[in-house]
Amino acid sequence: MEIIDFDPQYAAYFYDLNIEWLKKYFIVEPYDEKVLSNPEEYIISKGGHILFAKVDGEIAGTAALINRGEEGFELSKMAVAPKFQGQKIGLKLIYACIYKAITLNTDRLFLDSNRKLAPALSLYKKVGFKEIPVPADTPYERCDIRMEILF
Repeated sequence: MEIIDFDPQYAAYFYDLNIEWLKKYFIVEPYDEKVLSNPEEYIISKGGHILFAKVDGEIAGTAALINRGEEGFELSKMAVAPKFQGQKIGLKLIYACIYKAITLNTDRLFLDSNRKLAPALSLYKKVGFKEIPVPADTPYERCDIRMEILF
């Protein structure tokens, strides 16, 4: 497995992998559609990054670091294709995102999630994320938990 940076040729994977899990557990919110449909505009051009996990030439998962200015970076839009789940790809993506965030000289990485996603929350806790209060201005209606890790 290798972790690679965003390339426009992988934009469809970023969209499809995220839409799949969102539809499975929630609904696709307008903010999701906007960001997933235009990752270069809403993430890359604003100083963010998108990483992909590639297994035997196939995109197996993805995660984004959205630049939130003084707030740090948001770990967002993380998804692993169903056929690759259970292979620690999500864990490797999170570690790659943490490493990338540190190299960007941020002192904080946070995420918004939902308590319904217990396996994901367990994974976040495993790597050191701690629960903090959810701010009123979260862009996600489904968000009922915010977590952060400080460097």
